[in-house]
Amino acid sequence: MLAAGEVPRHLGPMASSPPLRAAIIPVTPFQQNCTLVWCTRTMRGAFIDVGGELPRLKAAAAQAGVTIEKLLVTHGHADHCGGTAAFAKELDVPIEGPHEDDRFWIAGLKEDGPRFGIDAMPFEPDRWLVDGDTVTVGELVFDVYHCPGHTPGHVIFHHAPSKLAQVGDVLFQGSIGRTDFPRGNHADLIASITGKLWPLGDDTAFICGHGAMSSFGHERRSNPFVGDSVLARG
Repeated sequence: MLAAGEVPRHLGPMASSPPLRAAIIPVTPFQQNCTLVWCTRTMRGAFIDVGGELPRLKAAAAQAGVTIEKLLVTHGHADHCGGTAAFAKELDVPIEGPHEDDRFWIAGLKEDGPRFGIDAMPFEPDRWLVDGDTVTVGELVFDVYHCPGHTPGHVIFHHAPSKLAQVGDVLFQGSIGRTDFPRGNHADLIASITGKLWPLGDDTAFICGHGAMSSFGHERRSNPFVGDSVLARG
C-alpha cells in the first residue's frame, strides 16, 4: 500500500518493491504534475498528462529504467496534454483518454496553448475512455472514473491494490478544480468528488494536477470546499 508520503516528487530509490511505483515531474509554466507510473514486475510504464517539457520526461523514464508503452490523459487542457501528440509520435505509443466530451478542448489545443506559453498540438486518442473502463500499464490495472465538472470529459485513474489515484484537476490538497471554463459545472464537480472519489476510501492517496499529494480522508476532514462538515452545512 502506498501512503501519501511514499510517492516522491522526483525519482529516487525506494525501500520496498511495491507492484506500482510513481514519480511526479512538474511541467509547463503551470507546474502541472505529469506522473510517471510503472509496473515494477515488467518495468513498463506510462505518463499521465504530458503537458510538455518532453526531454525532462524522457530523462525521468530513462533514469527509472522504464519503457513507456502508452500515454494517459485526464482531461483536455493544454497544461495537461499539450505535449501528448508530439510525445506519442516520438515514442510511437498509443494515447488513452480522456472522455470524448473533452474533444472540443483537444481540438483547440493549437490555438489555446500559445496563450499560456505552451506548445500544444491537437490529437485523436487511440481510445476515448468512459466510466467503468480499465487501462493497463504493464501488469497493473487502473480503474477509470468519469468525473465531469472541471471539464465535461475529465477522467481519473485509480489503482485499487495500491490505494493510489491520479485525479488531475478534480481535487487538490485544500481545494477543488475550477469550474469557470467552458462547459465547467460546479454541481457536477461536487457530485464527482463525493460520488466517485470518496467511495474509493479515506486511506486512498491521490496525486493531483498541481501541488502536493493528499488523501481522500484528509480532504473529507479539512477541505474548505468539499469537507464533510462543509457539505453538511450546505
